[in-house]
Formats: sequence, structure tokens, C-alpha cells
Amino acid sequence: MKSQVSWKVGGQQGEGIESTGEIFATAMNRKGYYLYGYRHFSSRIKGGHTNNKIRVSTSPVHAISDDLDILIAFDQETIELNHQEMRKDSVIIADSKAKPEKPEHCEAQLVALPFTATAKELGTTLMKNMVAVGATCAVMNLDISDFETLITNMFTKKGDKVVEMNIEALNEGYRLMNEQLSTIDGDFVLETTEGTPHLYMIGNDAIGLGALSAGSRFMAAYPITPASEIMEYMIENLPKVGGTVVQTEDEIAAANMAIGSNYAGVRAFTASAGPGLSLMMEAIGLSGMTETPFVVINTQRGGPSTGLPTKQEQSDLMQMIYGTHGDIPKIVVAPTDAEDAFYLTIEAFNLAEMYQCPVIILSDLQLSLGKQTVESLDYNKIEINRGETIQSDIERDEADKAYFKRYALTESGVSPRPIPGVKGGIHHVTGVEHNEEGKTSEAADNRQQQMDKRMRKTEHLLINDPVENDASHEAADILYLGFISTKGAIQEGKERLEQQGLKINHLQIRQLHPFPSKTIQEAVDKASKVVVVEHNYQGQLSNILKMNVNVGDKLINQTKYDGTPFLPNEIESKGLEIAKNLKELV
Repeated sequence: MKSQVSWKVGGQQGEGIESTGEIFATAMNRKGYYLYGYRHFSSRIKGGHTNNKIRVSTSPVHAISDDLDILIAFDQETIELNHQEMRKDSVIIADSKAKPEKPEHCEAQLVALPFTATAKELGTTLMKNMVAVGATCAVMNLDISDFETLITNMFTKKGDKVVEMNIEALNEGYRLMNEQLSTIDGDFVLETTEGTPHLYMIGNDAIGLGALSAGSRFMAAYPITPASEIMEYMIENLPKVGGTVVQTEDEIAAANMAIGSNYAGVRAFTASAGPGLSLMMEAIGLSGMTETPFVVINTQRGGPSTGLPTKQEQSDLMQMIYGTHGDIPKIVVAPTDAEDAFYLTIEAFNLAEMYQCPVIILSDLQLSLGKQTVESLDYNKIEINRGETIQSDIERDEADKAYFKRYALTESGVSPRPIPGVKGGIHHVTGVEHNEEGKTSEAADNRQQQMDKRMRKTEHLLINDPVENDASHEAADILYLGFISTKGAIQEGKERLEQQGLKINHLQIRQLHPFPSKTIQEAVDKASKVVVVEHNYQGQLSNILKMNVNVGDKLINQTKYDGTPFLPNEIESKGLEIAKNLKELV
């Protein structure tokens, strides 16, 4: 028996690959296993290779696995593209319709089963995924009744006949594979768990739930991969609490509509990806100049231009920090996993109102669309902080006819913010430079005072836990720095390196701007080498590090920009190479 199994299903987009993975993963989650899934899919609506890789474990996992135990292949292309991940004791279970063959140098075992033909005999070829799931149950020695219950729940609305047909397909797949078990070697059986199901969600759903829990009641957005699921989540759930979602004509309209809603006192936000954020830059500047709270979610993907819209990348960092023209206060945060995405989204809404500025939540495709186990969320941790927001009448001298000093020069830089309609709070708002009352002013002294006021709001800002700290060594061989979804691969690589005698520290950065220089400098000073792990060509996080921290000649870049996530063995291999060089220097 094994503590974990890596399973993948692949075929052409549009033939049920996602639903096959969803059925398998949902059943395993209900059994109490921990899961981490990642979908490789084409930017086409239909056609093109797609696969869904799911890691199932008896203990928490935060990255996709290096190798593959079981591959369900609906076509030959799936075998060609994925066999390199497999070992001699791995198994490919392929649809015999594809006339499957093992490529040269493929070490895995191959079993051909009539997925499509069996499904057709039972009523429709659409059920070939159920045949494949049944075959999976047989090779992993899973209780098929759990899957029958799941199928019944899924298809009850379609009638008893549909339920019966799918259960029959499931059992036939089990029977076909069971007859072939004596022909293959390898252990595919998981150790049992306590059977307690966990939350299992994509990062986008966690962000949506976080926005809902933070009190957001309006979202304006335009669909774009990989952000669309946030809008879909909010469309389904926001009306339940009296909220509204508007699909706008473009990202410019979405940003301005959300800013207008925030100005009116409603917590509002938008979500997009790199190309959409480019269009929003002027609006983000408007938020900074008018000091209107504004939460923006950027789910990064491969660029530039349309680039790789369905692939992993982290190349928007510089744009998010420096993209707007002119200087404005801005906060950029980055969750490390789906659970963190929930809590950090709530904190982002608080930060936006406390500091009256745009807050960008930086995600990436792997976090946004990768599905993973999430521990039970603690709703007692939720706190709503609206900062200097004024929602009740303001006592003012009736003889005073001047506007309220909305942009008063305060020591903190944060000025009182009356909601429109509050008696005594009338003021002017413009994107042009203005005085304390909001009236247009181009006077040199006023410009300097207002600019200083705005910028000092975030000068010393430090969120709760600006880094996720796994740095226990006072003298480390290597310090790893990463952000967003690189956490799991780094974490697992770190564990493997430490098992080989190395001292490894790891910081996953949650606050990217303003940069938590002091916290990171302390960790850098304790390490012989500093490895920055990121998904972009230029080493954007490395450059931010060099701008804010004295890293000297310790810095080593580990970048990946081919559209695929980091694997734990890539972190391990690079770490061993660095350790070897360190020993040679000594």
C-alpha cells in the first residue's frame, strides 16, 4: 500500500476529461484524502490535448507530483505527451479505440480497454469516462459503492435511467480492468484514511468566497481566462446576500464601475488577467489620486499579448507595482495557496479602505484554476475594518459653507472619508490634482503637500504576516524565496534537501509592495545563497529583491517560463547543484 498516488486522465478537449477528473477527485476527497490537481488545457473551446493530473495523499500536499502512477488515455496523443512522467511500475490504461502503442523509451505498462465501445453498447459513448473511472477503481482497489453513490447524486435530476446506465458503465469498467490485474505489476492501492472529507476548491472560488465574506456586494468584470471563475462564483452567490454582478463591455468599464461603487460606500471589486489589467491602469491611477478604495484581482497567465492564455506564468509583477503613470500609493499582495487566498482577500478589502488606495491581489493560473484540499475555514478570524470611513452625520458649524476637507493633510496620510449623502460631508472629487476640499489646484506647494500626504500612507505598511516563514536555521545553506503557487514545489524540495543534510530556509512572500525589506533582509543575512523561484523570463521578483534588499553575490535565479508549473524535483536538483558548488568553494 502507498501513502500517495498520482493519477492523470488525458484526451481531446471537449470529450469529458475535466468531468472524469472531477468524479475521481470528488470521490477521493469524500474518503478523506488530501488532493492537489492541475489541469493542462488548450485555449480552444473544443479540440487540442488536455489533461487533468491529480495527486491523492494521506497527508497534505501542495504541489503536483514529479511522476505518474496511473494514466488514463483516451487517445494516442495522451500517451505520447505524458509517458515521460511514468516509471516501470506505472500503468497506462488506454482506450482500445485509439489503437494505443507505447512510444520508444516508454517504460510504463500498457493495458488497452474498450472504453468507447463498452459505453456505446450500454447506450452512449458519452459514458466512456465512467468506464474509465470504473477501471481506476479496479486498479486502485477502491470501493466502487462510493462512486455509485456519487453518480446517483450527480445524475438524479436526469432520471433513474441515466443513473442506472452510468452505474452500469462504471461497473463494466471495473470488471474489464479487474480481468487484467494479473498482467501488471506495481502497487496502486492507497493506505486508508479516517474518512473525513475536506474542502476541495480552486483558488478562484476561495477568492470569491473571501470577497463575499469581506462584505463585498458588487463586482464588475469582463470574462477572461483564468479569472472568469471568480465572476461565475459571484454570479451564483452574490445575489443570495443582496449583491449584484455586472458583466461589462470591457475591463475599462469594469474598473471604473467598481471604483464608482466603492466611492458610493459599497465594497466592490473586479478581477481579470494580464491583458485586462493593462486596460485598467488609468483607472487604477484614478483610484490612487481620488483616494478611493479599489480591490483588483490579477490572475496571471502566459504573455505577452494573448500569449499562453491557458498556461502558467508570473510575469505581471513589475506591471502591478509600477504600471500606472505617476506616483500613487498602492498595495500588492499575493496568496500562497487556496486557503490563504480566502483570508488574504478579506484582508485586501480592509487594506483598501484603511489606506484608501488600490489593492491588487496577485494570483496565477496554477493557484486560480488548480484544485486543492483546503482545511476548514475559521470564520471567527474575519474582521471588517473600514478605516476612516464616515457613515453618520458630521457635526459642522452651520455658518461654515466650505466643503468638507476630504483630503485633509493628516500625519498618517489617511484623511476622513465621508460616504456620499452623509450630512456635512460634501466635497469635490476629481482625478486632477486638488486641494484639501477636493477643488482643482495646480499650486506648487499644494501639489507637494498632497503628493507627500498620499505617498506617506503606505510608507511603513506591513500587513499581518507579510511572508509565510519557514526559516528556522540561523545559518542556512540556501534561502528560497517565492510567491503565489511556487510554495508547494519549494516546500517539498526543501524537505528532500534537508533529508540529505542541507540546511534550507524558505520564505513565501505575501506582501510584494511595499516590499517587506527588513523581514527579508534578516533571512538573507542568515543564508549562504538566496534562490528566487519564479515563473517569468526576466526574474522580476529577483529584480524587486535587488532594489530593496542587500543581497550581494548570494542571489541565484531559478526561473521557468514554458507554461508548466515547477515540480519538486526541479527545486531539489537545483539545490543539490548549488550545494555542490558551495562545498567546492569551501
